[in-house]
Amino acid sequence: MYGRYEFGIGGSGGAALRFDRMLASPLTPMRGGIGRAPPRTVPQPFTLLTDLGADIGSRRWWQGLGACLALCLVAAATAPDMRALNVPAAAPLGDAQWDEARALGFAPLGLGADTGKRMAASDAVEAIERAPERPTIDLLATLGRGDGFARVLERSGVAGAEAAHVEVMVGRVAALNRIRPGTPMEVRLGRRPAERAARPLERLVFRAALDLNVVVERRDGRLVLQPLAIAVDNTPLRISGRVGSSLYFSARAAGVPGKAVEAYIRTLSAQMSLGRDIGPDDRFDLIVSHRRTASGEAESGQLLYAGLDRASGRDVQLLPWTIDGQTRWFEASGVGRTAGSMSQPVAGSISSGFGMRRHPILRFARMHRGIDFRAQYGQPIYAATAGQIVRTGWAGGYGKQVRIAHGGGLMTSYSHMSRIVAQPGASVRQGQVIGYVGSSGLSTGPHLHYELYRNGVAINPMSVRFVTRSLLEGAELQAFRARLREMLAVTAGGMVRGKPGSRT
Repeated sequence: MYGRYEFGIGGSGGAALRFDRMLASPLTPMRGGIGRAPPRTVPQPFTLLTDLGADIGSRRWWQGLGACLALCLVAAATAPDMRALNVPAAAPLGDAQWDEARALGFAPLGLGADTGKRMAASDAVEAIERAPERPTIDLLATLGRGDGFARVLERSGVAGAEAAHVEVMVGRVAALNRIRPGTPMEVRLGRRPAERAARPLERLVFRAALDLNVVVERRDGRLVLQPLAIAVDNTPLRISGRVGSSLYFSARAAGVPGKAVEAYIRTLSAQMSLGRDIGPDDRFDLIVSHRRTASGEAESGQLLYAGLDRASGRDVQLLPWTIDGQTRWFEASGVGRTAGSMSQPVAGSISSGFGMRRHPILRFARMHRGIDFRAQYGQPIYAATAGQIVRTGWAGGYGKQVRIAHGGGLMTSYSHMSRIVAQPGASVRQGQVIGYVGSSGLSTGPHLHYELYRNGVAINPMSVRFVTRSLLEGAELQAFRARLREMLAVTAGGMVRGKPGSRT
């Protein structure tokens, strides 16, 4: 775009000068070569939105930085107080209030309980002077988790004294604490003997156990309890299958209960390395206790047999057997084996290891023949593994000390105790409390000094692994093998070879 300017001097015949300028560019040369047009400056509007990463140090940059800091100060000054509010705690509910809240709430329904309140009548309901009373009322009550047997009956309308009497009657034939939460109870209430009196219980029917139904009826004015036994098939359940990529998921997919699979894996892990010794083509084989009723209910119990049919290598057959009140797993040959490291005798970290060190009291280097555990005064001290107490009492600089012999030349000692509870000559099991942490003897503070001896020579307790074996002999071995043959006679699916499942 061009602009034309004309400038005249004098009148007619005067000289005239004319300039042409291109407005599109300030640097375009003027016609006639006179020079360049001066640059045009466009003023910029004021704004707080500034890129602080560009033109650092300029006036515009400092304006943006000041605006950012001002906004941060405003946000900090107007931020709400985050201190905790002092709100008084609600008073605990009384018995009547708790019953009301439980009846109105829906959470107990998730635990197998029932609610017993109705909504209030609306304006559309017309009150009558006297409503006819039903001769009987049939209800369905449910035993909730942590609920009481008598409380269920009371919520259903049974008088408190009668509910307590029924609870005593049922307790004579069934264990009340073993009735499962969510058990439904059919309740029938009779006609009131007087106005505003509680309805009497006429009939109560419920499942007390897998093999027991209980019926309570009123006969000739008295409540009579009648237990009804249910036929149950007690044949154990045997399940086997291919290990595949995961022993746990393969067993669960085959129908093995979760707790039984966990017990099976724990049992095998005590005999072998699951990751190294078990292949995908091996077959798991286990038997669990199982009970079935004619109506279809069933429950599975503990693991009775753990086997592994290996594609290469020796098969594994393990059976639990109880000796001297302790149950251990034994191989088919009658040999039991437990392998592992000694457990830590006290809950705490190691403050001083085994080896040469500068004694904190004597101030010279000497052999530290054990390890020290940090612990609080009075913490319980446990036996590292099973054994027999051979010494208790004061032991000079060791203070109060307990020594335990574990067989095979191994012995452990526990020093600087505050109190000893183990008795000399007594047998202890792994994890049993033998005393409490203290600072007796030559000690700078409460801790446990723990030593391990092999044939009388102190060794590093952290470097020892032990193996214990139990061997069945004589009549005990014969009974064990008979039980093993009985287990192996169970086929997959729960039948016993040669005879149907036993019933009680």
